[in-house]
Amino acid sequence: MKRVLGNKKAIALFVIPALILYTVIVILPVVWSVYYSLFEGSPGLKWRFAGLNNYKRLFTDKNFIDALIVNLKYIGIVMAGQVGLGLCLALFFRFWLKNFKNVVRTLVFFPVVLPTVAVGQLFVKIYEIQPNYGLLNSILSNLGLKNLVQPWIGQASTALGALSAMDIWVAMGFYSVIFYGALLDVPGEVIEAAKIDGCNAIQLFKRILAPLLRPIIITCLVFSFTGTVKMFESALALTKGGPGNATRSLSMYMYNVSFTYGKVGYGSVIAVFIFLLCIMGSAVINRFDKKD
Repeated sequence: MKRVLGNKKAIALFVIPALILYTVIVILPVVWSVYYSLFEGSPGLKWRFAGLNNYKRLFTDKNFIDALIVNLKYIGIVMAGQVGLGLCLALFFRFWLKNFKNVVRTLVFFPVVLPTVAVGQLFVKIYEIQPNYGLLNSILSNLGLKNLVQPWIGQASTALGALSAMDIWVAMGFYSVIFYGALLDVPGEVIEAAKIDGCNAIQLFKRILAPLLRPIIITCLVFSFTGTVKMFESALALTKGGPGNATRSLSMYMYNVSFTYGKVGYGSVIAVFIFLLCIMGSAVINRFDKKD
């Protein structure tokens, strides 16, 4: 291995193809977006150099600010739900569910592989209020909680929460499988020693499991953050960004600006902002993984 890794030609053989692919797929589109962000209009149609005017306009654009606020709320709710519930499910599989755990894990993971459009239509029926109550409103009605029956995706006050619940349900199985694999790598002797020393369940998690799972938790938070920043298809499938702009994300606003209104230059600025937000958010999360 030392002889192979010391061969620069061998290193180049392994690195260059992947580097070329990464450059074409990732680096070039980012550079192209930055270049486009310096212009106004659409290529070939009122396309003129604007310098930094698009960037100056960004934080005075009320629609952009509203979309950013929606995105930040969504990120906070969905990140906590996906990673938190995924961890709880993994602990349940590891310590309490002895029988049929493989079947249950498969059922929990199943939503991950469903098409987003199919999941959106499923939850439209769950949240339905007209012409018939959907599953959620039917349950509330039958439990005598008719005062809670409402158009969950038809009003601004509940639409974002309804969308967040759907995306948490879809992805928590993915994170539960990751955490479950990490829990299986925790030596059983460590857990037994902690129990012998008198650790209860909370102390076991806080003092033993959480420190050992810390790198996996950080990784899952980065995965969840980058996924939620780019929120687009789930909102489009369930609410189409409505009602009003209650669930319109930065990606949806960027798409509308670029392709509906033909302002590709300004849309590229929003795309660059989303890219920078992903990088900065991931960097902040990864700082918690640094050892003292």
